[in-house]
Amino acid sequence: MSCIRSVRDLGAVIRGERRRQGMTQAELAGLADVGVTFLSQLENGKDSAEIGKTLRVLTMLGIDVIAEPRG
Repeated sequence: MSCIRSVRDLGAVIRGERRRQGMTQAELAGLADVGVTFLSQLENGKDSAEIGKTLRVLTMLGIDVIAEPRG
């Protein structure tokens, strides 16, 4: 499990899992119904307000998002 503290952290998790699954950015973008440019920017840690698209990418990779209070 990875602790995500920034968009850059999230992008690294997405890129790593995509590569682990042997997918190209184009393949994942098609499955998640997002653009390749969006996916590239997400993997590179660009700030984005498009949480819906981000969640679709995570879902297609089989990554669950769990929010818990710290402490």
